[in-house]
Amino acid sequence: MHPMMKPALRRGWRDRDTVQFGMTPAHALALGPMDPATRGFLDLLNGTRGLPLLREEGSRMNLPAGQVDTLLQRLARAGLVDDARGGGPAADTLREKPDVLRRLRPDLAALSLTTTEPGGALARLAARRALRVRVRGAGRVGAVLASVLSGAGVGEVDVRDMGCVEPWDVAPGGLPAESLGERRDTAARAAVRRAAPDRPPRHAHSPGSGARDRGLDLVILTPRDDVAVHAPDPAEAEPLMASGTPHLYAGVVEGTGVVGPLVLPGTSGCAGCLHLGRGDRDPAWPRLTAQWRCGRARPVGACDLTLATAVAGLAAAHALTFLDGQSPSSTGTRWEVSAPGMDWHARPVRPHPACGCGAAERGKKGEHSSTGGGPRATMAVQRPSTQRRRKAGAARPTGTWRAHV
Repeated sequence: MHPMMKPALRRGWRDRDTVQFGMTPAHALALGPMDPATRGFLDLLNGTRGLPLLREEGSRMNLPAGQVDTLLQRLARAGLVDDARGGGPAADTLREKPDVLRRLRPDLAALSLTTTEPGGALARLAARRALRVRVRGAGRVGAVLASVLSGAGVGEVDVRDMGCVEPWDVAPGGLPAESLGERRDTAARAAVRRAAPDRPPRHAHSPGSGARDRGLDLVILTPRDDVAVHAPDPAEAEPLMASGTPHLYAGVVEGTGVVGPLVLPGTSGCAGCLHLGRGDRDPAWPRLTAQWRCGRARPVGACDLTLATAVAGLAAAHALTFLDGQSPSSTGTRWEVSAPGMDWHARPVRPHPACGCGAAERGKKGEHSSTGGGPRATMAVQRPSTQRRRKAGAARPTGTWRAHV
């Protein structure tokens, strides 16, 4: 291990004995009290020294025996220290591509804030290269979303759609004006390739490999039809439900942006649960959806560029959160925002007992937990309390706590 303080967190001294890492409430942590030797030792944690050399340096700085290891353990548990050479074989492969890694440095820094294990951020970034995502729909939302995922390091992003690119499909970061008249899916795939920081690695399931297709990690449904955004047809997702493929909905309908739900088949609410729940609350819902779906589709909906871009960005963020192994707030929830107020609010999509997806029955058995059922890694990190407001110079054991900012 070659420890380094996470560069994504700015450092500042609250007083001469207490240092704060991070500025925002989500990530700010304070460490103290520290003597001058410990303060100087922190400057050595820059990823250039292994543990044996750090122990020698600590001894030369007159740090007590074992204090180097104790300090590093506390910093690691608090998520403040990274491993400059950690992350496993996939991370080592990514390190061999310095141009790619430089382009993804902001993404790596962001991942370091949500991973506590040293080396975990680069491991997650490297793992993205093996992921397979499919985006259904290449309009203003879908094409931009697909390009963002590709630019964030997802190795394989496929786009499916029909028809040809129309002038109203063009959007910065998505389909360019030069693609007018081309097939939508072809133009969207070209945009994905342009956004990619690297050529995706050849997977074992690639054509000609003879290996079995391992399936998709996520499907994102971004229909251009506003009815499909507002009232997603459960029948469209039946193959995904049958195969157990996670899928996320996103789009814009009548000036309202929608992200979610993220459906985990058999675990969280699905399109069928959404349809049945709406029918329970509004007896006219089945009649309305039948009329909307049978009516003539509008070629151009109310989908302004700023709202479409915001929806694509938020949907991509939720998708990456899931792909990186965490649970986004769109799981079983639709996030909606409407112009002109632009105030996002959540609408839960609860498992419906009449839906054949089985999520309601599983929920009764208590098999689902938003935290995955396991404890989160923590250390001696607490919010400040009046008990800690001691006089300057009063003795207290070295530790970390959540900074109140």
